[in-house]
Amino acid sequence: MLLSELAEKELIEMEKGIRYGFLAETECIFDPKTGKILGFEMPAQMVKMPFQKKKTPTIKYIPWEEILLIGEDRILFQKTTSSINHPIE
Repeated sequence: MLLSELAEKELIEMEKGIRYGFLAETECIFDPKTGKILGFEMPAQMVKMPFQKKKTPTIKYIPWEEILLIGEDRILFQKTTSSINHPIE
């Protein structure tokens, strides 16, 4: 599957049932030596939690290992983290 095909898919977190928008709105983080995708970084404004107090914006990160299913229209993942866990050299 091409990255351009992935970009058209909607991101949905399974743990809390939150819709985060589309993969095209994220930054793809990859290992420059191997080309392996490490995960996706989401800008703070993508995270829209209804009925929640406004907090300071935090950047969310979806590690590649958290992706459960890549469907025809959606990408389902387990959870996000608040930082990148992989060193990028």
